Amino acid sequence: MEIGTKLKNLRLRCGLTQEELADRCELTKGYISQLENDLTMPTIPTLNDLMVALGSDLKTFFSDETPEQVVFTRDDFFEKEGDGQKIVWLVPNSQKNEMEPIYTEIAPQTTLSKDMPHEGEEFGYVLEGEIEIVIGNNTYKCKKSDSFYFVSNKVHYIKNTKNTTAKIIWVSSPPTF
Repeated sequence: MEIGTKLKNLRLRCGLTQEELADRCELTKGYISQLENDLTMPTIPTLNDLMVALGSDLKTFFSDETPEQVVFTRDDFFEKEGDGQKIVWLVPNSQKNEMEPIYTEIAPQTTLSKDMPHEGEEFGYVLEGEIEIVIGNNTYKCKKSDSFYFVSNKVHYIKNTKNTTAKIIWVSSPPTF
């Protein structure tokens, strides 16, 4: 592991010069330069002082974990079509997360399969079209720019009774899609 390179990258991410970092740790600019060029190795207490000054810690600094993915592009999405519905999983492998966001298109005159009661909550935002949400014995209309939210403790499903495709962002917690 090249400690010097990691130290320099961390310093630059913090927007500090070598001199500013040296001042914060009561070291010299020359010593910081030697560290960053792997010409010398710091003691553990010195490295710890550097981590504190850089807003980090030794565990994080020496971790080889790759950072979690935060931004997902179309190349990451997974799509499935069938039964009058297109589903696009917006976060790959989200079934292992607390919530599962999808984009879905529901064809005109389509009723989705009934979802049996389960633990969790569901939220959606209608991008285009109009849908009906059936929860137990109640039916709710939801049109473009409306959102819906419900606890999933009753039989529930969605219908598109219109002659245009409905497009929805839908989030289920925990994942159920």
